[in-house]
Amino acid sequence: MLFLGIDVGSSSVKLSVLDGVTGKSLGALSHPESELAIDSPAVGFAEQNPDTWWDCVRQGLVRLAARDQIKLDQIDAIGISYQMHGLVVVDSNQQVLRPSIIWCDSRAVPLGEKALADLGRDYCFDHLLNSPGNFTAAKLRWVQENQPELFARIHKMMLPGDFIAMKLSGVINTTASGLSEGTLWDFKENRIATELLNHWGISADLIPDVVPSFGVQSIVSDAVAAELGLRKGVKICYRAGDQPNNAFSLNVLEPGEVAATAGTSGVIYGVTDQPAADVQSRVNTFLHVTNTAAQKRNGVLVCVNGCGRLYSWLRQTLGEGGSTPAYPQLNALAQAVPVGSEGLLFHPFGNGAERIFQNKNLGAQLRNLDFNRHGLGHMVRAAQEGIVFSLNQGFDVLKSLGGSCEVVRAGKGNMFLSEVFAQTFANTTQAAVEMFETDGAEGAARAAALGSGYYASASEAFTGLTRLNVIEPEAQLFAQYQDAYQHWCELLPR
Repeated sequence: MLFLGIDVGSSSVKLSVLDGVTGKSLGALSHPESELAIDSPAVGFAEQNPDTWWDCVRQGLVRLAARDQIKLDQIDAIGISYQMHGLVVVDSNQQVLRPSIIWCDSRAVPLGEKALADLGRDYCFDHLLNSPGNFTAAKLRWVQENQPELFARIHKMMLPGDFIAMKLSGVINTTASGLSEGTLWDFKENRIATELLNHWGISADLIPDVVPSFGVQSIVSDAVAAELGLRKGVKICYRAGDQPNNAFSLNVLEPGEVAATAGTSGVIYGVTDQPAADVQSRVNTFLHVTNTAAQKRNGVLVCVNGCGRLYSWLRQTLGEGGSTPAYPQLNALAQAVPVGSEGLLFHPFGNGAERIFQNKNLGAQLRNLDFNRHGLGHMVRAAQEGIVFSLNQGFDVLKSLGGSCEVVRAGKGNMFLSEVFAQTFANTTQAAVEMFETDGAEGAARAAALGSGYYASASEAFTGLTRLNVIEPEAQLFAQYQDAYQHWCELLPR
């Protein structure tokens, strides 16, 4: 019995096929092999074509089946993970009306802040647990204000994962967890946030039907099954935003457990059973995928936009006009530089408005560059340290909200492939980092098996999850990392 996990990121679409019996991945890949482009038609804008994601799913599945000789007709269920906070809008024929306004787009910040002022902080933080800020609801409001003719043609708005499920099945639906990430869910009333929609004059009819995160959500259409080589009747049994899904992938399900990921953005995600809200909106609370009426589970999310995006920019820029260095080469250069990068600092805020700084777009800065002391290795290490230091800003907020932060689980991928990054993370946060052999696509496949009923419980679903190692904070390096972090904080843009 096989299960397919699809993880729709902004840099690529990852696919993984899980053997339900062993709990191990039979094969995984990313498509395309190069990074997907993010279009920026104006300052602060970030868009992608949803049809490009669907093409990546189709082409990637063909590649995966051919490369690893996977029998796609043995797949029983599909799970979908996706980049959070994106807006996809389609007409009554399920045709995309405009490019998706994705997670790192900043255009809707003023609209979200105005809604916070109009509706009041008490309502927003009591019911939404967040400011409307720069989330999906505010992006829909931007389309309403700036593209009214297009807005009038919208049949349904969706999140990126909802769109992929629609392409697979022809059915449009969403989840409460997904709506919560767009400030479209009322935590107090346990329903769609109609007060916010009514305030903007947006009909709740644009919101798809709500289905559970786990369970049969829809069935792959016969036409798509035939095209992809799937058997008839394959079920879509799970859907979640990438960060709740990353937490699930790492078996982070209970209050006090914490997950981290360092892909295009960097995230720390802690599970709580309390409706925790940061009234300064530096961190955000959403419904965790395991939330039920009987057992409340929320996820408190710390996000830094300029994580892997900074590292990929650095790599591409260094390769202009010549050979582009591979990431392991950059990591080796960073390894040769001491803690603190000999005073060189990188503030990695060049990928849109940053939540930990209350939706301000601070811009990226390289500080204290000395032509006589600093080389490429210093720049690379300063970038990695700057990303971790940025995450630590939100980590402190998470701890102030009661989060338990002694142990953090992470998948061995992306920035965590760098020893410098992982060691900097452990020594700056003073949390032990447990590294696991998994990723979001594998987690989505595992969740599909659980949602389909193949696994009877979460404990059974994680029997195949492998912990690789633990990175402990090093007492003898504590002072060095604290000095570097404090120096970095002192020079933050104001």
